[in-house]
Amino acid sequence: MAIALRLSRGGAKKRPYYRIVAADSRKPRDGKYLEQIGTYNPLLAKDDENRVNLNEDRARYWLGVGAQPSDRVARFLDAAGIMERKAKNNPKKGEPGEAAKERAEEKAAKAAEAEEAKKAAEEEAKAEAEKPAEEEAPAEEAATEEGAAAEAAETADEAEEKAE
Repeated sequence: MAIALRLSRGGAKKRPYYRIVAADSRKPRDGKYLEQIGTYNPLLAKDDENRVNLNEDRARYWLGVGAQPSDRVARFLDAAGIMERKAKNNPKKGEPGEAAKERAEEKAAKAAEAEEAKKAAEEEAKAEAEKPAEEEAPAEEAATEEGAAAEAAETADEAEEKAE
């Protein structure tokens, strides 16, 4: 029979309250247990002394006879100074997932394209500044641009009329 020191849930819906119990590891979480050795109330503040109550003598006894604590109970025992808990190392914990990496790559690609477009615009501006000033050519280009904008507006109006 393998004995586990674990939490057994009680309390109402969305109002958890846990017993710290020594139980047969094959029994259900909230089922029959051998002994209650403490309580845990997660609704209390972390610095509240009543958040975790633990009978240290009984906890030491069950550890002495080979009981294995769950991860959460091992944290409680470590905080109480009963048992040393090994620190776990998860190097991938802070690493973003695949979808987040793809979004970051797309964002970087868009930023690079915007930067290239900005550089091209600056180069065009420099080239225009270096050209001799011709007054007639810019006026013709402006007139052409205005005509193109007016044609686009007329086309949009016609499309709306057809849609109606």
